[in-house]
Amino acid sequence: MTSTTSTAPVLPAVQAPAQAAVRKGNVFVGAAVLIILTLLVAEIDKWIGSTFKANGIASNPLEYPLTAVVIGLLANGVFKLLNLRWLIKPALRTELFLKVGLVLLGATIVLGDVLKMGIGGLIQALIMVASVFLFTWWLSGKAKLDDRLRAVMSSAVAVCGVSAAIAAAGAVHARREEVTYITTLVILTAIPLMVLMPILAGAMGLSPQVAGAWFGGNIDTTAAVVGAGTMFGPEAQQVASVVKLAQNVLIGFVAFALALYFATVVEKDSSKRPSPKIIWQRFPKFVLGFLLASALASAGVISPELRAELKTVTTWAFALAFVSVGLEFSLTDLRSAGWRPVAVYGGATVFNTVLALIVASVIFGGVAG
Repeated sequence: MTSTTSTAPVLPAVQAPAQAAVRKGNVFVGAAVLIILTLLVAEIDKWIGSTFKANGIASNPLEYPLTAVVIGLLANGVFKLLNLRWLIKPALRTELFLKVGLVLLGATIVLGDVLKMGIGGLIQALIMVASVFLFTWWLSGKAKLDDRLRAVMSSAVAVCGVSAAIAAAGAVHARREEVTYITTLVILTAIPLMVLMPILAGAMGLSPQVAGAWFGGNIDTTAAVVGAGTMFGPEAQQVASVVKLAQNVLIGFVAFALALYFATVVEKDSSKRPSPKIIWQRFPKFVLGFLLASALASAGVISPELRAELKTVTTWAFALAFVSVGLEFSLTDLRSAGWRPVAVYGGATVFNTVLALIVASVIFGGVAG
């Protein structure tokens, strides 16, 4: 009897070196494309920033991650249309770029800078991060969102937007599409808040300290926080920056708590207790690099000049990552998320806005008469 089972053709062994050479060539081609696109992002970001500066806004509220994702998406569409995505795929190392960027970000966070403005900024950060995270987690649970998406969203809203979303995604092994989704929501929400909050603060007669603390505790991107503070005045800008910096300090602690929770609750094996080894395997090691870099910067081991250089490298690493995110993006995955994440994010932002105003008023001196 003749067998009807079909088998895939086996390529001759002699073709293996040729295939390896082709793949190696693709890595170089893909890397060249990625670098060119990232340089394009830098030029566009510079132009957008100068346009805002000409209109009295010191920083670019659109943030380069959004520009990078858009450029990546456009290139993604072109490569799909030409059936050439295979050419760049070997060079895309999104997770590596994100992890390198986050570790280097730690070197820009100096605890002494937070404490210079007093303990108030740190107290507000602790209250806001804990309250907003728990509220967003609860609300997204009511909306029946996936636990990983809940973790990334809650971290982004509660802590510091894009950077917190990246750290949380590493802790819970979230998909790239979920990071892209939340990052887009963060930046698109921050833009109108940057414009509206200084207007509302002026209408309510808030003091510069309270207004700055409100901006820093509510707006989820650092550039938009600085932009809002700039519009209200130099004192508000300083307080806003410090409050946002205090929340940045908490990235590592939130990531550790998420890794522990997912290992012991969400993904636990009912037949055995999670061991320290399992928790260690679950924990994103790059967060330790972030904490170490911050500790070295706080101890003065990393000089201010070197911190400035590392900040530039951090920007490039994140730009490479978000261009890669755009190049790897799948519209099908985004559509499957539906409208519920947007509704949850909107509800969490409203809660964050109201609570930040109350906490800022109590800690930083109330409303100016």
